This record gives sequence, structure tokens and C-alpha cells, in this order.
Amino acid sequence: MNIKQQFKEGLITQNPVTVQLLGMCSTMAITTMLFNGLGMGVSVLIILTLSNIFISALRKIIPNKIRIACYIVVIATFVTMVDLLLQAFVPALADSLGVFIPLIVVNCIILGRAEAFASKNDIAASAVDGIAQGVGYTIILVVMCVVREFLGSGTVMGGLLELQDGALRFGLGTAAGIRVLPEGIPALGMALPVGGFLMLAAVIAFMQWALAKGEKKKNKEVAK
Repeated sequence: MNIKQQFKEGLITQNPVTVQLLGMCSTMAITTMLFNGLGMGVSVLIILTLSNIFISALRKIIPNKIRIACYIVVIATFVTMVDLLLQAFVPALADSLGVFIPLIVVNCIILGRAEAFASKNDIAASAVDGIAQGVGYTIILVVMCVVREFLGSGTVMGGLLELQDGALRFGLGTAAGIRVLPEGIPALGMALPVGGFLMLAAVIAFMQWALAKGEKKKNKEVAK
């Protein structure tokens, strides 16, 4: 088990969003403010890690012909648990994310890692893979949220912090965010679905450019 390599893959070379191009729907739909991105990212991270652990533990007894169905049952169990916990303890996040929490059951990131990694590796390696891929997914969501919220609404830290009577107030899902741009200046299109498409395209393009540049530099060093 190479922890450093697994984190490098999850964050950069095999990032689930920018390289594997998985989980596109939720990535574009919920990245309108930081609160949503963090909530979705952490939820996926927890579900992905726990699913990997259980699927890895059961990999030798799951019949090959029904493995996908078994994976979905495991994933659905953890999704239901997370969904109920959010509704009980963070109802504002559950309402904000809406149907996208239950839809984690069919999120290709989780099913893909179950099939490609957890079903072929031990529990420890599978747990690290889940954490690495989940962190990589969360980072991309946070980046998109910060940029879209700033350009589309003119605020930062939406759903978490706001200025009230000159003092910072923490509000889990209720805070309006800290206004940076005056009213009327933000490009409202960035808060709409088209903004999600544009932002995702920009993030993917930047990652592909960075990977290509790194590969080119590596090839030059090998040639020397």
C-alpha cells in the first residue's frame, strides 16, 4: 500500500471529477455556495470510505455474477444513514442538497471505486483510496463553490458566516455569506446552471493543462 501514491492519484492524476469525469450532475448542480460544496463533499467522502471498507471486507464472499447489485445495497445503506443523519442534525443542508443526497447511491465515483479498487484490494488500502478520492472530490467542489459564489452572488462563505452589526455570525445553512462585491455587480449567470457548466469546463481544462505540462517536463528530464 503506497499512501502517498494513492493521495496523489485521488487529488491530481486520477481526480474523480477533473480526470475520471465522474459525478458530473451533483458537481454542477450544488456548487453555488461553500456550505453546499462542503456538505456534499464530506457526505461523499464518508460514504465512499465506508463503502470501500465493507466491500473490500466482503470481496471474497460476494458472488461475481451479482457483485454490482451487492455493491449498490452496501452503498445505499450508507447513503440512507448519512441522509437520515443530515435530516436530524443539519436539516438546512439536507434541504439545500435535496435529491442529490439520495442520488449518491448511483454516483459513479462510489460505484466505480468499489468495482475498480475495493473489490480487488485489502481493507486498509481501500479505506485510504476512499479518503483520497473523497478529498479530491471535495476540493474540486470547494473550488467551484468559492468561485461561483463570488462571481455569481458577490459573497464568500455562504451558508457558514455572515456579517451582522459589524460582527461575524456563524450560521449552519442560515448565514448569507460575507458580501465582497456590491449588489448588482455579480454575474448572476454564474449562480445558474450555465455557470456550473462553464466553471466545470474551466477546472477540467486547467487540470488537463497542468497534467500535460507535468508530463512534458517529466519526459524532458528522462530524455536528459
